Amino acid sequence: MSGIQTNIKAKAHVYGDHIDTDRIIPGKYTKTLDMSTLANHVLEDLDPNFNKIVKQGDILVAGINFGCGSSREQAPLALKQAGVSVVIAQDFARIFFRNAINIGLPVLELANHKIDKGAELDVDLKTGIVKDLTGGVTYTATKLPDIMINILNEGGLVNYLTKNGSYSL
Repeated sequence: MSGIQTNIKAKAHVYGDHIDTDRIIPGKYTKTLDMSTLANHVLEDLDPNFNKIVKQGDILVAGINFGCGSSREQAPLALKQAGVSVVIAQDFARIFFRNAINIGLPVLELANHKIDKGAELDVDLKTGIVKDLTGGVTYTATKLPDIMINILNEGGLVNYLTKNGSYSL
């Protein structure tokens, strides 16, 4: 079992609305299987310094419709490889949400948040509680169903299905 960290305390990198998969990882980098290439170019068109400032375990926070655009699985993979431990957004494009869970990247929907760039967050994935330690506010995100927590705990959907005998490589 890969196991995810269900309690995450880290710095928030905050961005806006409608961040599409081309902004997360530009299409010209999606033809590689080298995960470090994806990590090195994640969000470069939105924030050219992101790959230099993100630290392992940091949290990405966004507004509405995060991950819209194409269905490319490389978008959540690039974020995960760059060290992002969880993505919090007001809402997600459904295909991005599923791709993130499928590859083992936790995502939480948190409506009407007022989280500022650089805030220190304490996130409990099991309960959906997000504490903004800098701003002194506690939010309740949409709780992930237990099946999704189980998939994340196994490191993604393929590992989960393999472990449970529903899939073999």
